[in-house]
Amino acid sequence: MAHTVFKYLLKEIKCINEELKDENDACSYFFSFSTDSENIENLELPFKLIGPPDTPYEDGLYDGVFKFPNDYPNSPPKVKIFNMYHPNIYKDGTVCISILHKGEDAYGYESLSERWNPSLKINSVLISIISMIPSPNFDSPANIEAGKDWRENYDVFKKKVYNYVSNSQK
Repeated sequence: MAHTVFKYLLKEIKCINEELKDENDACSYFFSFSTDSENIENLELPFKLIGPPDTPYEDGLYDGVFKFPNDYPNSPPKVKIFNMYHPNIYKDGTVCISILHKGEDAYGYESLSERWNPSLKINSVLISIISMIPSPNFDSPANIEAGKDWRENYDVFKKKVYNYVSNSQK
């Protein structure tokens, strides 16, 4: 099964690379595919996310990784972005957005149309993440401190993000 996932991902990445070549605008992310050749079960796709313009994250460079389950694309990947202070990113880097959740929401908070389905691709996830950065979901923050700072003292929030951005450039 993992070999099928590997082939599927290679195809998807080839398509993304072709799309990136055709882009005239600066891209908000870039990546290269690598895997531990001795253990194909641990498929990972590292990437770099460039902080979106006109946000406190602008000019930051953030490391991230996609981790793919053996039944991808039937199940969503897990995504982490490291060293980003954001209401919808846990302190360990785990990204918390609807598109990365599978199946029906037991609490009825997210509709099925907002959640993972096998037609979604890596690009869909990255676009959702880039959209989430300037517009966090405060109803269910993954990082409560970041959510509180954003809502209650945006200047303190921006200062903390600036420290992260400064460190990301070193």
